Amino acid sequence: MEDKAQIQEAIKVQGEVVRKLKSEKASKEQIDEEVAKLLELKARLGGGDDGKHQFVLKTPKETLTGKYGEDSKLIYDLKDQGGELLSLRYDLTVPFARYLAMNKITNIKRYHIAKVYRRDNPAMTRGRYREFYQCDFDIAGQYDAMIPDAECLKIVHEILSELELGDFRIKVNDRRILDGMFAVCGVPDDKFRTICSTVDKLDKLPWQEVRKEMVDEKGLSEEAADQIGEYVSLHGGMDLAERLLQDPRMSQSKQACAGLSDIKLLFSYLQLFQVTDKVVFDLSLARGLDYYTGVIYEAVLTQAGVAPVALASNDAQNGSEESVSVGSVAGGGRYDGLVGMFDPKNRKVPCVGVSIGIERIFSIMEQRAEAAAEKVRTTEVQVLVASAQKNLLEERLRLVTELWNAGIKAEVMYKKNPKLLSQLQLCEEMGIPLVAILGEQELKDGVVKLRVVVSREEVDVPRSDLITEIKRRTSDV
Repeated sequence: MEDKAQIQEAIKVQGEVVRKLKSEKASKEQIDEEVAKLLELKARLGGGDDGKHQFVLKTPKETLTGKYGEDSKLIYDLKDQGGELLSLRYDLTVPFARYLAMNKITNIKRYHIAKVYRRDNPAMTRGRYREFYQCDFDIAGQYDAMIPDAECLKIVHEILSELELGDFRIKVNDRRILDGMFAVCGVPDDKFRTICSTVDKLDKLPWQEVRKEMVDEKGLSEEAADQIGEYVSLHGGMDLAERLLQDPRMSQSKQACAGLSDIKLLFSYLQLFQVTDKVVFDLSLARGLDYYTGVIYEAVLTQAGVAPVALASNDAQNGSEESVSVGSVAGGGRYDGLVGMFDPKNRKVPCVGVSIGIERIFSIMEQRAEAAAEKVRTTEVQVLVASAQKNLLEERLRLVTELWNAGIKAEVMYKKNPKLLSQLQLCEEMGIPLVAILGEQELKDGVVKLRVVVSREEVDVPRSDLITEIKRRTSDV
């Protein structure tokens, strides 16, 4: 077997050759010839004497393939000039699993905020973009069942409660329950994933359209589709899990029973975390991504008086535009097999996590603020240092330095002689609560005129007391 280090060094040297030819704008034939040599070296690195493929973790090549099921059509596929298949990051979960495998990490709790990309039809009013930020929270490691899963749901509940986005529900299900349900309803094994992707559309389409896709497009029997329809209409809590454990059909599936038992355990922990008021066990929740192996969940915003599963009903889908504008803002689940896909020895690391859609949340917050005619602050600045006359730039800079040194968030306009009205308008536009105004008379008297932007109240404050007064007035800002 060739020495791996020697091959890697040869790859590095050949890569430099290719880059140099490209920078010199050499002929296509010459570049292609050297690229072919580079690919040949990489192929030699990927295999051994036994003929087996060796998984080499490097710049991603086809990393995203086979992880997302039917959602794979939303991946932005690329191809570099060396012929490697590449893609823009679809989510933060697959790269996280790859990171664990590369670094042989078996235990970690982390959060991550970064951009991801979807080749989708944008809907700006719903916060749906092709390039957007996600915030992920994940727990990796071997732990007792449902404890980290319950913590993820607690975090989602805490975030949505703190943001005051309105009423919400966290729908919970389990992939094992879905697979068991499909099996006892007569879905062929090879159709499990594709039927799961269809069920996942119940938050956007009424049942009749979902049933039609199952039967007409995916070849499922009408009887099997109708049996699935009976189950996906069910929602509840621990009581529903107990009832399904006694169901004549579902009780025949060991897989479904294992999932139902874990749902019961999950709800017992959620009761201790005091979040069951917003969590509902919903058999219509599928989440189409292929890498989920156990518990799955999705947080949806609802309107006042809307039932937890209204988004799966005909009325909600055929109703007003407002009922369509609210929807999923977070989702996640357990993905115990994903890390093993990137490990040469298939070493598995159990993982569970949740992803928060930041743009979706921002879009909703902006719409609510606009509807309520609220002024949204666009800065954390507490006070603007302003001048009432010309030629006071040095005095403004001297005062803003004092405020900065005292830990106060202060600003000045970057003009030598700005008009007072312009400075006051800037405060109103940016939501700056206070203005510290300097004028010739104030400088003579040793005071600063402090103006409250909202009420337009003005008070002269001795220069020596200004920092204390600003801190007092901005303590809750």
